[in-house]
Amino acid sequence: MTTTYAALLRGINVGGGKRVPMAELRTVLTELGHTGIATYLQSGNAVFRSDEDDEDALAAALEQALHQRFGFPVDCLVRDVGYLAAVAGACPFPAAQLAGKQLHVTYFDRAVDAERFAGLEPESFLPEEFRLGDRCLYLYAPDGLGRSKLAVALTRPRHVKGLTATTRNWNTVAKLVELTRG
Repeated sequence: MTTTYAALLRGINVGGGKRVPMAELRTVLTELGHTGIATYLQSGNAVFRSDEDDEDALAAALEQALHQRFGFPVDCLVRDVGYLAAVAGACPFPAAQLAGKQLHVTYFDRAVDAERFAGLEPESFLPEEFRLGDRCLYLYAPDGLGRSKLAVALTRPRHVKGLTATTRNWNTVAKLVELTRG
């Protein structure tokens, strides 16, 4: 059975390092045997179809192929269309009323629990807020991610140590859902 997925690459094409042209990402995905490939923006978002049903295996194969092609490691998360839609549908913030730059989703490679973020005093960051999903975190940052003190606090090693995580703004979250449904 063929499933549609999104690949979320972490930390590429920012600040001049780890350059992965989207045309070459599409080529890598094609060489891995995937079909229906489309990329979105330059920040490492790709949609593809595959007969493989293991997201972790798909991510590992893509990481290996990217490392072989470009000579540096690239962390990747792969999520299926159902999961992407569920994340968008479960948003605890009023997404339709917010600008895309105000709302973000951080995707994790595995489930996270509230204990990981114990010690954070959420009220000291207001009006910024976050909520946990199963393998994601929703962040409301009214002034955008670049000015968010909560985003900085959430990425401290004690909170994300041992996790692969990558963040997308709400516009990208919504577009990936649209592309995987298309």
